[in-house]
Amino acid sequence: MTAIWWIRRDLRLSDNPALAAALNHADLVVPVFILDSFFKQSPYVGEKRVAFMLGGLRAFDADLRRIGGPLIVRRGDPIEVLAGLIKECGADAIFAERDTSPYARSRDDRVARELPLTLVEGLTVRPVELIEKKDGTPYTVYTPFSRAWKVFPPPQRGDLIPPPGTINTPDDIISDPLPDQPLPANIPFPPGEAEAQRRLEAFRMGDDPPVYRYDELRNRVDVDGTSRLSPYLRWGMISAQQAAAAAYEAIDRAPTDIARRGAETWLNELIWREFYIAHLHHFPQVRGQSFRAQYDRIAWRQADDEFAAWCEGRTGYPLVDAAMRQLTTTGWMHNRARMIAASFLVKDLLIDWRRGEQFFMQHLVDGDVASNNGGWQWSAGTGTDAAPYFRIFNPTTQAKKFDPAGEYIRRWLPELSAVPDKYIHEPQKMPGDVQREAGSIIDRDYPAPIVDHRLARERTLAAFGAVRA
Repeated sequence: MTAIWWIRRDLRLSDNPALAAALNHADLVVPVFILDSFFKQSPYVGEKRVAFMLGGLRAFDADLRRIGGPLIVRRGDPIEVLAGLIKECGADAIFAERDTSPYARSRDDRVARELPLTLVEGLTVRPVELIEKKDGTPYTVYTPFSRAWKVFPPPQRGDLIPPPGTINTPDDIISDPLPDQPLPANIPFPPGEAEAQRRLEAFRMGDDPPVYRYDELRNRVDVDGTSRLSPYLRWGMISAQQAAAAAYEAIDRAPTDIARRGAETWLNELIWREFYIAHLHHFPQVRGQSFRAQYDRIAWRQADDEFAAWCEGRTGYPLVDAAMRQLTTTGWMHNRARMIAASFLVKDLLIDWRRGEQFFMQHLVDGDVASNNGGWQWSAGTGTDAAPYFRIFNPTTQAKKFDPAGEYIRRWLPELSAVPDKYIHEPQKMPGDVQREAGSIIDRDYPAPIVDHRLARERTLAAFGAVRA
C-alpha cells in the first residue's frame, strides 16, 4: 500500500506522529509539501518567513534523502494537488498533522469531504479540546488554563517517537522545484531540524544551562536569555512535545530553587503557546475582531504618518524604535520588546491593533496566527485578560528596567551609539552641546518623541472608557 504524508507545519523526522501513522499504514510513503496558492494573496504572508520555510524545506529534503526518499513539492490548490497525486501513486490514505487555525480547518474540511484524509495530533502537546472547564466550556484566561494543562501527565523523553531509519518513496513521482528565495544573511536563524535540535540542547544542557536563568533574564532585551526556538516551533522543525519534555526534565534535575524556577517559567511560556492555539480554535472570530467585542467600537485614529514612524522605528522612543529596527532587519523581536512596541502603537498612538498585528506577520520569521493575535490582543487590552484596558506600558520606564545600560538601543539605533548613559532612554533631554558631542542632533539625526506619553495615556483611557460606558 501507498500513503501520502502531507507535510504542513511539521518539517521534522523526530517525534512526528503524522509520519509514524503513514509508515504504520503503508509500505510506500510519499512526503509532499504543497505551496498553497491561497497564501499568495494573503496580506499576512511575510517574505522573511517564506524564505525561512523554503530553507527549511531544502534542509528537510536533504534529511529525507538520507533515509531513502525525496521531498515532493507541488503548487496549487490542495484538493487538486492531492487528488492528482493519489492517481499518480495509487495511494489509499493521506496523513497530516492537524492544524487549528481558521484557514487550516476550512481547508482540511474541504479535503476530507473528497479525499481519504486522516488528521493526527502533534501541533500541540495537548489536543485543543482536552483542556476545558468542568462545564465543558473553554478557558479564556491563561492561569486556570495552565493549571488544568499541568494536571495531565507530563511528556517524557521516552514518549517521543524516534526518527525512522528508512522511508520508501516511489522513485517516479515528479517534484516541482522550490522557489529561489534565499534566506537573507541578517536573519539569525539557520533553518532545519538539525539546528532546532542543536539550539534545544544548548539551551537545556551544560554546566550552567540558560534554561536555569530563564526566569531571571527572559525579559532583558539586552542579553541573550531566551531559547530562540520560536521559528523552529512555528514550522515544526522541533515538536512541542519534545520542548515540553525538555522543560520537565530540566525542572526535575534543577540543582537550586532559582534554577527550578527558570525551567518552570520556560514551561509556562510553552503553555502560553498552547493557550493561544486553543483560544483561536474555540474563538476563531478573534482573527479579525476583538475578543471583547465592545472594544471594536473604539474610535481608533488613522494617523498614517505616526503609523509609518512606528513601522520604521522613528517614534522618538528609543526602545520602541530599536525593537522595530530589530524586527524589520532580522525578522525577529524579543518578546518583551514585542509587548512594549505593541502597547505603544495601541495605547500611545491609539492606532488599531489589527494594523500592528498584520505588520508583525509581514516581518516575523516565527509569525504564527494564534500567538501573534493573542499577543497583540493582550497588549491592546482587547483580549482575554479580566481588566486589561488600563495596562499602559511607559516605554521609557520599560527601557530603563529591561535595557538599563542602553545596550540594546545602541545596537539597533547607531545614531544614538555615542549618547551618554544619562540620556540614552530620553535623548530629547540632552542639552545642545551634549547632542553635538554625541553626534546625535534631535530632529535631525534622531526624532523627538512623536507623542507625549502622559497625554496619550489619558487619551487612551478616555477612548476605552467611552466604549465601556
